[in-house]
Amino acid sequence: MDADRRASLLRDLAGVAPADARERGHLERMRELAEGRADPFDASRVAPGHFTASAFVVEATATRVLLIHHAKLRRWLQPGGHVEVGDQDLLDAALREVREETGARALSPLLDAPFDVDVHTIPARGALGAHEHFDVRYLLEARSGEVSAGDGVLDCRWVPVDDLVASAEDESVARAVRKIAQLRASGRLGAR
Repeated sequence: MDADRRASLLRDLAGVAPADARERGHLERMRELAEGRADPFDASRVAPGHFTASAFVVEATATRVLLIHHAKLRRWLQPGGHVEVGDQDLLDAALREVREETGARALSPLLDAPFDVDVHTIPARGALGAHEHFDVRYLLEARSGEVSAGDGVLDCRWVPVDDLVASAEDESVARAVRKIAQLRASGRLGAR
């Protein structure tokens, strides 16, 4: 991994404001991996895992969030995935993944740093053993609501934030949706 991508990763991690003790623990593990491994993006590394990038995408009013029905995991999650060689940094990877998985265009970041971080286990599949994804998550705005399911996605749809606050299947999605609701309530998001 080149020095620029590592420096960008460490800058991104330095800007994260954890919401709770669990997210703070995820951030500490991410810093250890980023500082301790030559290429923490290498998706073939399963011990303990590797960095991934994803995004919570909202529309202009921030009342809806874009979720995908993940083909392999069979769960509703935010779009995201592995960092590829051509990605300049994790934000670039997150933007690419959103475009590939949802067809969303006209995307722009809403914050200067990652919005959320999470370390979660991915089950074994084929020759690749169970491992962890060290997922760095960004908050993006889509200036168009047009979406269509792409590679590895069974479906994608805009879901009201208020519906997800109480019903998100995944705790890390629920945490991020609570953050969106708090930003919206404070007037820092969607106040246009």
